[in-house]
Amino acid sequence: MELTVGAVLEGKVKTITNFGAFVSLPENKTGLVHISEVANTYVSDIRQHLTEGQDVKVVVIGVDGGKVNLSIKRLEAPAPKAAGKFSGTTRRENNASRQNHSAPTPPPAPKTADQLFEERLKQFMSESDSKISSIRQYSDHRTKSRRR
Repeated sequence: MELTVGAVLEGKVKTITNFGAFVSLPENKTGLVHISEVANTYVSDIRQHLTEGQDVKVVVIGVDGGKVNLSIKRLEAPAPKAAGKFSGTTRRENNASRQNHSAPTPPPAPKTADQLFEERLKQFMSESDSKISSIRQYSDHRTKSRRR
């Protein structure tokens, strides 16, 4: 069975790391669910969402050589938004309800410099952790394979 992008599969969480979870798939294949692809909210500790041995439903989001990238959050429905433009009411009802409300809701406040910095810092830290773990894995493999 060839894995294709968009395929929905059932698997079992094999190993959990700081940057994601390795999921065993059918036909002895393994894929990675990156920590950013676990839930629709920010995930600081993946162990709060997944446990080893847990059965999960995943979607294939990428196949790069032998690496299979998976996602759990893309199968979940996005967080519900407030009553929007298409709430099932007619224009006349919308206009009447607008006239009844005296004060329109203000737009969301723009993010402060501190909030923007925090978001960029979190993104940098997650990318850094991922890179460092792969470097450590590579160097550990090299030191174990050297002859003494």
